[in-house]
Amino acid sequence: MMIQAETIHGAYSVNLRQLEILRAIVRYNTTVAAGHALGLSQPAVSNALKVMEEQVGFALFQRVNNRIFPTPETKILLAEAESIFDTHKRLESRIKDIRDNKAGQLRLIATPPVGYGVLARAIREMQIRRPRVRTFFDTRRYEEVLESIETHQAELGFILGFAERPGICSEVLYEGEMVCVMLPEHPLAACEIITPKDLHHHRLIAQEQETKLGAALHRAYEQMGVELTFAVEVRYGLTACILADQGVGVAVVDPLTANSAGRFRLIQRPFSPSIPVAASAVWAENRSLTRLAKTFLGEMRRLLNQQATHKR
Repeated sequence: MMIQAETIHGAYSVNLRQLEILRAIVRYNTTVAAGHALGLSQPAVSNALKVMEEQVGFALFQRVNNRIFPTPETKILLAEAESIFDTHKRLESRIKDIRDNKAGQLRLIATPPVGYGVLARAIREMQIRRPRVRTFFDTRRYEEVLESIETHQAELGFILGFAERPGICSEVLYEGEMVCVMLPEHPLAACEIITPKDLHHHRLIAQEQETKLGAALHRAYEQMGVELTFAVEVRYGLTACILADQGVGVAVVDPLTANSAGRFRLIQRPFSPSIPVAASAVWAENRSLTRLAKTFLGEMRRLLNQQATHKR
């Protein structure tokens, strides 16, 4: 790779390749050795040296007994050029890192069910493989996630229950069904499948009806002709799991939250009627994903596919 970084001397200039040749001649003492190091012929090096001296307007080497020695001006010139070589080296390294997805930055946002589980693991995997990647991550409500994508505050978003929206591209990464979580010693643990009728006789930790999952649970109760009564109402499934782990009651949560609650003693049981849940990646239609974002999206696909396969 050659960059036309130029050092100005009056009305004259030398480019980076010429400076490389000049430095090689000084380092290896002969034009033959310099040419060998740079993959050039000796005449090409000699010609480049002649052109440089014509450009700068002064001699770059003293010739004594068929040997050449750098002039004091050449030493000054090369000393000044070292910063250019350092910058070029860093730039080449950065280009390689970006090409190999080893550097850069990710701006991610998610609703809690995805963000507190599989997405956190994907970030960990990314940091292990690409430690120079900087990640900016936040969890927000559904509408706030979409707003962050639309305003380009985040490049990739991950949400449950995405409904098509103009200007937003999406990809379904996971499909499952809501489950019932409880302590192993809870009476409902003996049931193979749990229904609203079963839950009607126990303390329920419900998600707010204003949320997508909360509304879906209310519809399931209505479908079965059972009134939904709760002991505690929360916004997020993880909060419900925390309370269930403390024996407050039983909760119906999305499978991603249930599977990410491994630090709790909770067990899962299928819930009927079935409440489908889909996790999607979203990004702005008018903004192409960076290579790094595409790599991260691939990691999310892999982890969620593993989770779906394990479930089956």
